[in-house]
Amino acid sequence: MGDKIWLPCLVLLLATLYPVLLPGAAGFTPSLDSDFTFTLPAGQKECFYQPMPLKASLEIEYQVLDGAGLDIDFHLASPEGRTLVFEQRKSDGVHTVETEDGDYMFCFDNTFSTISEKVIFFELILDNMGEQEQEQEDWKKYITGTDMLDMKLEDILDPTIKIGFLEDVQLRVHLGIHQQYQGQTKQKWSYPDSA
Repeated sequence: MGDKIWLPCLVLLLATLYPVLLPGAAGFTPSLDSDFTFTLPAGQKECFYQPMPLKASLEIEYQVLDGAGLDIDFHLASPEGRTLVFEQRKSDGVHTVETEDGDYMFCFDNTFSTISEKVIFFELILDNMGEQEQEQEDWKKYITGTDMLDMKLEDILDPTIKIGFLEDVQLRVHLGIHQQYQGQTKQKWSYPDSA
């Protein structure tokens, strides 16, 4: 049982220390991603705008979750208004573009439908956002000694700390069982059987 509790802690600690242990691997920046689900009424078109820096990567994935035909028209345009992707009556799609500086527009078009609304899910994944890298480094300047992670890998593997933690967990489990039993006992005495 103890292994099940400590394995996620160990993985979390190793993931936190990964850039420190392997500095070359820290050159990769994490993706920024967001996902949205919305309802698009029949006969309507909805457009979204995403500002992007030069030489970044924009990935858009979409899927029609509900509505007659499970289809939608999709349009992706560059900041200059040039059509990059145009799909008609598709139920899903994934598109990645290397970006230039400016606002990208992507639209979901349900104007071909006169009766059926559509429920659409889409996800944006933004890579190589430039200033994002600097922001990730800037936070390190504001960390003080007390904010740093005090526990080391050796501390996690130390059996005395592990035992103390497990005893605390067991105590809380027993306390919960006791409180539940007390609640059931009070309930039985509070409402005697009338039969």
